Amino acid sequence: MRTDNGRPTPLAWTLVIPLKPLARAKSRLVEPFSALGSAPLRPSLALAFAQDTVAAVAACPAVRDVVVVTDDELAGRELAALGARIVRDEPATGLNAALTHGEQAVRALRPKAAIAALNADLPALRPAELTAVLDNAAQFPRAFLADAAGIGTTLLSAGPGTELAPAFGGASRARHTASGAVELTLAGVDSVRQDVDTWEDLRAASRLGLGPRSAEMFRRSAESPA
Repeated sequence: MRTDNGRPTPLAWTLVIPLKPLARAKSRLVEPFSALGSAPLRPSLALAFAQDTVAAVAACPAVRDVVVVTDDELAGRELAALGARIVRDEPATGLNAALTHGEQAVRALRPKAAIAALNADLPALRPAELTAVLDNAAQFPRAFLADAAGIGTTLLSAGPGTELAPAFGGASRARHTASGAVELTLAGVDSVRQDVDTWEDLRAASRLGLGPRSAEMFRRSAESPA
């Protein structure tokens, strides 16, 4: 479909975001919490990351809607309040199965939906940068964006009529390349690349500018006694 000026109509994307139960999330964020046992802060940080990610996605003009695949009741309530559709992780067999399940839930209602899988731990995400990534992804049947470390993946897209075929986890950049997805090599989209697995990742995201919930949790964790 084309607009009146002859240009292609921009795709309206559905983003699928997987989120494991908060009690098991962000297990590598241990450094500042070792003396505290880390129990109360890691789940709260994981939820704050997801809230800021979903809020930024919802504010992106290229996004039609957001689906979060999770079995966590608290996260489901909080992210639904931000406008996300919550889909239960019925496979419960890992990240890629959850993404495929989310994709199927979307396409059961809209078979020709343009879908992008996005990490839930992008606390510095900026809507304008996500728009730039999605607009570029629309040029290809499948495309992906590598993470800041250049090893993993933060976003994988599939246009209308194309299966997502996610291969997240570990060295997923190489697996997505091998699967035929086109790597997006954009400048100025650091907030879409900067996921958070470690305390150093969180410091890097903080330098980009954290969303409000993550910024508050980062402040609280930094002030916690060692």
